[in-house]
Amino acid sequence: TGFLKVFFVCFLYYVAVQMLLDLRPKASRQLPGRVGLSGVGLFIGGISSLVGIGGGTMSVPFLQWCNVSFRHAIGTSAAIGFPIALSGAAGYIVNGWNVQGIPGPSLGFVYLPALAGVAAASFLTAPLGAKLAHTIPVPKVKKIFAILLVLTGTKMLIGLM
Repeated sequence: TGFLKVFFVCFLYYVAVQMLLDLRPKASRQLPGRVGLSGVGLFIGGISSLVGIGGGTMSVPFLQWCNVSFRHAIGTSAAIGFPIALSGAAGYIVNGWNVQGIPGPSLGFVYLPALAGVAAASFLTAPLGAKLAHTIPVPKVKKIFAILLVLTGTKMLIGLM
């Protein structure tokens, strides 16, 4: 997955530059139909699980590319983040189910104390994030998101060394 991570880091940097420069997609571009959205959802969920990132890192740029407003893209990303995380976690549980030497308490490769911590933090901070996304001006939110993409990509690159 080293090649995939490098490719993904390039994608993150590309999207960050687009957001920082406020480059916009063609005005005629729209969301695909059900079959297209299902395919995109499977792709985003699969890549997110493979490289170990949240689905919003890819779903927000995709929705923006389809001319969905930034605020709606963030809201939609938050809504679809849970099923993406759930399916990724299910994969890690199944793949690690019979692996020996995993620290307990775990379900497969999912370490339950970490799961509880992430779930609690997400539950407590999601309302704050939603409120901030609606009160901070969109250009500033885009810059913050672009910076987070650059930080995510840089962290992934450092992890490859």
